[in-house]
Amino acid sequence: LPAPVRRAGGATAGDGRGLVQFVLAAHEGQRNTRLFWAACRAYENGVGTALLAPLLDAARATGLTEREARATIASAARMTGRHP
Repeated sequence: LPAPVRRAGGATAGDGRGLVQFVLAAHEGQRNTRLFWAACRAYENGVGTALLAPLLDAARATGLTEREARATIASAARMTGRHP
């Protein structure tokens, strides 16, 4: 099996911490893009359902509304063939 992909801060994509941190580091103008990217990676790595609440919390912390964040995560789930 291939090794997990390393993310900033030494966290792996498999545990989700790096993905949540990636969203938390988003600035205005990149919040939806970062959330979408992180949610896609989470679903691709089989942790999308487990990371739903942490990703929503992170997105809201950056200033996205609950509705915006849920819509972005749902789009990522559809794009990867998963369901939130």
